[in-house]
Amino acid sequence: MKILIVEDQQRLGEFLRQGLTERAYTVNWVRTCADARDALCETKYDVIVLDLGLPDGDGLTLLREWRQSGFVEPVLILSARDTVDDRIAGLDHGADDYLQKPFSFEELLARVRALIRRQGAVKQTMLEHRGIRLDLLNHTVHINTSAVELTSREFALLEIFMHNPGRTLTRTLISEKIWASHYDIDTNLLDVYMSRLRGKLEPAFDKPLFKTVRGVGYQMI
Repeated sequence: MKILIVEDQQRLGEFLRQGLTERAYTVNWVRTCADARDALCETKYDVIVLDLGLPDGDGLTLLREWRQSGFVEPVLILSARDTVDDRIAGLDHGADDYLQKPFSFEELLARVRALIRRQGAVKQTMLEHRGIRLDLLNHTVHINTSAVELTSREFALLEIFMHNPGRTLTRTLISEKIWASHYDIDTNLLDVYMSRLRGKLEPAFDKPLFKTVRGVGYQMI
């Protein structure tokens, strides 16, 4: 399980990273809004632990941006802002939980576990984006009412993008999810499959469905 910690306080950030790592979580700790944006664009996380008072912006503004962009990762706010209005504001901006500082580390762990369980219980079986409907149970794809025939590899590739619309996905991230062998990551196989996927999907649209981010990867737009 991967956790993103967004916390500018050195001592608290190190404490959280060490404690969660010792509990077998994979942890990425960043200290600014800018670094948090980059981290979330690079990979998916199971939970985000978010401080509100960051040196380059407010955590609530960052959270609102994420939700408006379609990011659905569970967010646990950690904050010294302790009034009822503060907690309501955090939840209204898209937080899934709110924990006041100072806090018990064991309570934080319990809340993280609860968010992960909740996320697992609500996984979608039907993904939709711009008229594309991907059925995970029946393994079918439709654009509006027209069926699209995809190979199993093309279906898996589309599923990754459907889970992450608007997010720039690195070539390495995509390849690691599609191919078990790291050898394939250094080949042009991904480009070949992207070309095939575009050829099957994009003729139904007036505008491109995928954007190539040079030197980075691809984005579903």
